[in-house]
Amino acid sequence: MGKDNMKTLISIFVGCLAAPAVFASGPALTIYNQNFAVVRDSVHLDLKAGVNNISYNDATMHLEPDSVVLRDPTGKQALQILEQNFRADPVSQALLLNYYEGKTIEFESQPEGLQGKKEIIRGKIVRSGYVPHQQAFGQYGQEYYQAQMAYSSPASGGGQPIIEVNGKLMFRLPGEPLFPALPDESILKPTLTWQLNADRSGALDAELSYVTGGMSWQADYNLVAPEKGDTLDLVGWVTMDNQSGKSFNHAKIKLMAGDVNKIQNENGPRGFSRRAMATLGGAAPVVTEKTFDEYHLYTLERATTLLDRETKQVEFVRADGIKSRPIYVYDGAKIDPNRYYGWGFENIRNDRDYGTESNPKVWVMREFMNSESNHLGIPLPKGRLRFYRRDADGQMEFTGENTIDHTPRDEMIRVATGNAFDLVGERKRTNHNLDSNRRMLDESFAIKVRNHKKEAVEIRVVEHLYRWPTWEITEKSNTFLKTDAQTIEFRVEAKPDAEETITYTAHYSW
Repeated sequence: MGKDNMKTLISIFVGCLAAPAVFASGPALTIYNQNFAVVRDSVHLDLKAGVNNISYNDATMHLEPDSVVLRDPTGKQALQILEQNFRADPVSQALLLNYYEGKTIEFESQPEGLQGKKEIIRGKIVRSGYVPHQQAFGQYGQEYYQAQMAYSSPASGGGQPIIEVNGKLMFRLPGEPLFPALPDESILKPTLTWQLNADRSGALDAELSYVTGGMSWQADYNLVAPEKGDTLDLVGWVTMDNQSGKSFNHAKIKLMAGDVNKIQNENGPRGFSRRAMATLGGAAPVVTEKTFDEYHLYTLERATTLLDRETKQVEFVRADGIKSRPIYVYDGAKIDPNRYYGWGFENIRNDRDYGTESNPKVWVMREFMNSESNHLGIPLPKGRLRFYRRDADGQMEFTGENTIDHTPRDEMIRVATGNAFDLVGERKRTNHNLDSNRRMLDESFAIKVRNHKKEAVEIRVVEHLYRWPTWEITEKSNTFLKTDAQTIEFRVEAKPDAEETITYTAHYSW
């Protein structure tokens, strides 16, 4: 591969319980493209022999408590977790009102017509209006949801505060509450607490790992074609999104690509092989890739900070000179999926008008091989492909986009990017003969494609033999390919400013 066509790539992930060295310079993340992540961090413990009460307040908001693993990575200290608790209700005004129910506090109010003047009102919190357990709505189902909403809905009064001021009740706050102090049970961040039993005293840096929701990543690819021709330049980005409720400073980040089985709420590695990746201009790769088990891992080579509610992008692949070609497809049967939802062969066979409405649009598709000979040949994570073409003035114009699934090396990538402006299709049924006694049906079609371009193009005319599984083509104007059990394809060379016609007859029997 020449210097002009070199590419760089990023790769990620090791096991969920990585080696102790990972924790020396900060936390480590493995983000999966299924909206979850594995977090690995170190927790300094100064233990005494016997039972120890430990609190850790640097977890994410969406930690899965039953996934927590806490251990001594050196194996020298046995840590027995007698009890673990996780709270994800950091203090808020509504929660503090709930803590102070039944007590009298001060409220700061702005009297009407007295700009800048404040007055202090004392009021007893009869009911706070705090709505707990919102995170449990999805976990415990519709019945739980209805019960909670009945408790907290405005109709039942549960979502409104009740404040007693001067012996009278108000269904609102009389002003900004001024709380005297934070209750002992309040927390400022999501918090894990443990009761640990240690066999001996001593200090250690324990290894903490857990699964969390609220994090995701995806790949985005920008492909640029020149003013003339179909050679593509590709730049791929990794986009990471952190909605976990926690920021990760100077973290080692890995990305897992693949369909990992993860049980969704209803409402140590085997060996790996590493490919040598060429670098752009001799620079070190920003991301490296390797095979991991049945998946692919991409590792950001530099530690980075991923703030809460931040979206971060990193370039992970660049390739020039990718050979591609456009494909024009005419699928002329226009069928309303809502009208015919759930129809079987019997219904389709007996409906005379099924599939007779014509679709005039010709699809534009773009295909290229993900091979080393085509300046790629790397595992491409699923994501969105955006296509651009340079105009005569050098500006890039957007020409369409679509998504790809995880694509191994040496596989063809083919995506639809839109409808052709200068290509038109027309499909008409010319004969329909149903003979129920002889259990047979003959149906004929005439398909026209018109090319208003200045150059000839090949149009693939796709026909679906939808009337019955048993069929044969008894008459045809052009040769065709049988692409599956009920689909045929005619390939038509459409000349400039010309119309081409295809006819065929399908004979069904049952």
